[in-house]
Amino acid sequence: MGLLNPRALRWKIAALTAAACCAVAAVVGFLVHDATRERGLQVGHDRTLTRLIAAERELSRTGEAPPDVDVRTREELPEPLARDLADQSATGGGYGTWYDAQGPNWYWMWGAVAVGDGRILVVRDDMSTEVRSLQLLDRAIVKAVLAALVFVVPLAALATEPINRRLRRGACTARRIADGELDARIGSAGWVRDEITEMSAAVDDMATALQRKLENEQRFTADVAHELRTPLMGLSTAAGLLPESDEATHLVRDRVRALNALVEDLLEISRLDAGAERARPDAVPLGELVADVVRRTGTETRVTVEDAAVVETDPRRVERIVVNLVTNAHRHGAVPVEVTVDGARIVVRDHGPGFPAALLEEGPQRFRTGASERGRGHGLGLTVAQGQAGVLGARLTFANAPDGGGDGGGAVVTLDLAPGPPPGTTA
Repeated sequence: MGLLNPRALRWKIAALTAAACCAVAAVVGFLVHDATRERGLQVGHDRTLTRLIAAERELSRTGEAPPDVDVRTREELPEPLARDLADQSATGGGYGTWYDAQGPNWYWMWGAVAVGDGRILVVRDDMSTEVRSLQLLDRAIVKAVLAALVFVVPLAALATEPINRRLRRGACTARRIADGELDARIGSAGWVRDEITEMSAAVDDMATALQRKLENEQRFTADVAHELRTPLMGLSTAAGLLPESDEATHLVRDRVRALNALVEDLLEISRLDAGAERARPDAVPLGELVADVVRRTGTETRVTVEDAAVVETDPRRVERIVVNLVTNAHRHGAVPVEVTVDGARIVVRDHGPGFPAALLEEGPQRFRTGASERGRGHGLGLTVAQGQAGVLGARLTFANAPDGGGDGGGAVVTLDLAPGPPPGTTA
């Protein structure tokens, strides 16, 4: 996948290497081109002056200019040549030159010198050879750069493979940690000591600290729940001895039952966090199971079975999830509460204020109900349901009804016992 992804790090490094090579080649090529051009112009200039000097000598000796030398007046000279000749005469040089490269197919070096009586000797030297040599040099430089890129870009991509491999291993390890494998570590790269090694060590240290904190939290939760069981049993026994007709008795027994449920939830969460729970799947007619579970909750909940299937799952854990979801809907939402079974999917909806934004973004958090308008509670019901769904390999999603939010649309929880790929991915 990394080989075909144009945004992969290997291709970014290869592109940067190619850009650096092109920049270096452009600078070197410009310097070589400029130096070669200046040398060619200097050679042409010297050759033209040599011809002018020889023509002057021939003219003074024989009174006739050589056949390849023109004799013109100042008005017959090209404007640039006449101007340079005037400038040179003013400074005592006497020889004027002009490089004519204005035509598409001709390049000339002109030379002129005044010989008296208004006459001027003019020579014209062909510079096409020097120009063609310069063009051939430019083409050779371009071909050399392209040939170098053919080798440099693949080599740069291959040279990044160890880096890519180490980064992929780090990303894979981070995902394993996020999925609950807290003892996963990236590890060091042996003799390599670079920024990736430092990052890997930092991630490993973070994972170790996170694992230690989570284990301490799990141990604390389990210890608290176990320690509370003994006095809770005594409290339950004492509550059973209170007079039946006393109003305070009913209040005490109700609080004892709530405390007992809290302790059981804490114990269940500690087992889920420790990964000690294992599903025992069995073929279950899902519609019948859900209808029976909802009926036993004793709540006014409407159950609709549309196309229930026989699902291979753990019925005890499905029952635990459905009970928690229905109880949460009645406690924090508003009637009517509806449970719909469609295939291997269970949807629980209430018509209350809906889930708060924090729960939709972060998921359920223990000891946090999210919003005061959703009632009172310990915030453990949805946490337990989510943990049990993870044991089943199911997907539990939280949402608000399309007409919901704060306008009475209600909260919607979907338990998919046969989940496909997460939304936004391909199978």
